[in-house]
Amino acid sequence: MQIAKDTVVSLDVRLADAQGVLIQESAESVQYLHGGYDGIFPLVEEALQGREQGAKVEVHLEPEDAFGEYDAELVSLAERAQFPPELEVGMQFEQQGGPDDELLIYTVTDIAGDKVVLDGNHPLAGLALTFDCMVVGVRPASEGEIERGYADDDSAGPLISVLQ
Repeated sequence: MQIAKDTVVSLDVRLADAQGVLIQESAESVQYLHGGYDGIFPLVEEALQGREQGAKVEVHLEPEDAFGEYDAELVSLAERAQFPPELEVGMQFEQQGGPDDELLIYTVTDIAGDKVVLDGNHPLAGLALTFDCMVVGVRPASEGEIERGYADDDSAGPLISVLQ
């Protein structure tokens, strides 16, 4: 079966930076609903269109095609007292922010005295990436999957969010 709109695609994925350094590799196949449901990067979806099981695809993504450019305005200082006592660098918190006042995930990048540095950028923002994948399965989507906009066996949500 060929990958087309309203098919569920299973992929083994390898994500590397522009120098080929491995960032993440899927331990298990990941699935997404093909056809403009925002479950995968648009350039990757375009490259997979019409492919079949066994196909290998490599797509080079510039930052604007992946997780966006790094935005220094998404970095802010907060008072240490606003956070739990067990606060550590690397912890994440949801908060409204950004130019559209959307819900963002902020990562604690530094703690200095009574100040905490929060970064609302995706950890891979600003990086050019190589998205390597092999198609391990293609099947027709169910009506329910199409209505919801994601695959039933996609327990982690959109593939893009899996790669965080």
